[in-house]
Amino acid sequence: MTTSEPFTWTRELAEQLAWYWQHLMQPRLAGLTDAEYFWEPLPGCWSVRPRGQGVALEVGAGDHIIDFALPEPDPPPVTTISWRLGHLIVGVFGMRNATYFGGPAMSYDTYVYPGTAAAAVDQLTTQVEHWLQGVRALDDDQLRAACGEPGHDHDSMAALVLHIHRELFHHGAEIALLRDLYRARPRQPVDALTTGTLVP
Repeated sequence: MTTSEPFTWTRELAEQLAWYWQHLMQPRLAGLTDAEYFWEPLPGCWSVRPRGQGVALEVGAGDHIIDFALPEPDPPPVTTISWRLGHLIVGVFGMRNATYFGGPAMSYDTYVYPGTAAAAVDQLTTQVEHWLQGVRALDDDQLRAACGEPGHDHDSMAALVLHIHRELFHHGAEIALLRDLYRARPRQPVDALTTGTLVP
């Protein structure tokens, strides 16, 4: 990548995420359907569900909750696209935007989890854009300073930024793979004795 702009670590960190978001993840989220959003490739997945239908601790403030547990089971459950998007919106970006960049307060308990894929993608887009705006405003001294992240108090702000970017990269790849698996899933035969349609 060539540019006439002077080199700064702020620009490099921001452009790393912006390029991934614009050229890789946003295209893979385009057209996400509600069927994909809620699809469970295996029994017992953690997901976003209507309240009262959770398979673990029900967390959230609205009509939909996210399955959750502390401590996390070992091995951890497979999670759906809706769960992964909820984690990115709240735990990865929303809570950090609130702490570091003046975003609204957010927590897993108080968040109203979206019941549609389109709403979740819109909310993730808002959080990513807010994060990028915040990162672009950091100077070298702020990047070097301790971030104060609980459990990582002495890590630099630059280390936190890199961690958040890694989170989007790996969860974005998981979401893309789940879309591929949904598209290529075996089709069940026609149930001619009942509705004459494909069994869902």
